[in-house]
Amino acid sequence: MKRRTRYPNPRSAPPPRSSPSSSAPSWLNYTTVAIFGGVFVLGVGVGIGFSSTASFNPQNVASREVIDRSAPNAEMCIQFGASAIVTDMRVFVTLNPFNVYVTQPSMRPGCVLRRNNWSILEQQNLVTSQEVKDCKNRMNTFGFTGVLEGSPKISCIYQNDAAGNLFLDQPGTNRIRPESENF
Repeated sequence: MKRRTRYPNPRSAPPPRSSPSSSAPSWLNYTTVAIFGGVFVLGVGVGIGFSSTASFNPQNVASREVIDRSAPNAEMCIQFGASAIVTDMRVFVTLNPFNVYVTQPSMRPGCVLRRNNWSILEQQNLVTSQEVKDCKNRMNTFGFTGVLEGSPKISCIYQNDAAGNLFLDQPGTNRIRPESENF
């Protein structure tokens, strides 16, 4: 009598057991994982480094220095006032029905002069003595866009401190406003 095999089909036979000496060393797997992990962390670090560097082009206003360089008559503005970002926008209010409509703002570089430096505008005949008197009576100052040698747009502007700078007003701090911030 022929002896029957336990597994009639050789394909369904269990796989042969491997001996421990024939497998790859386990330290190779840990080393490979560590190398891949290190490369990944290095890649993330380099990516963050490239994306967080400040670029000083006009599309990315990242610092006060960029605004200062973009101001009209930059040297004079820094010496006698402060550079500014000027936003021109119109607001339309309807009463029946009540709605508020706002135009798309246009932003451009500008300059705000300190009150004691208005003579610069008067010497170049850019403002009249009556305009200076009216602006001074209302405790305002002058701001402008465009270079003074061209045709600047000069406005009597009011310093609004109603909202304050919420970045500087942290709870528990008693910050006294420096005199240089008063225009």
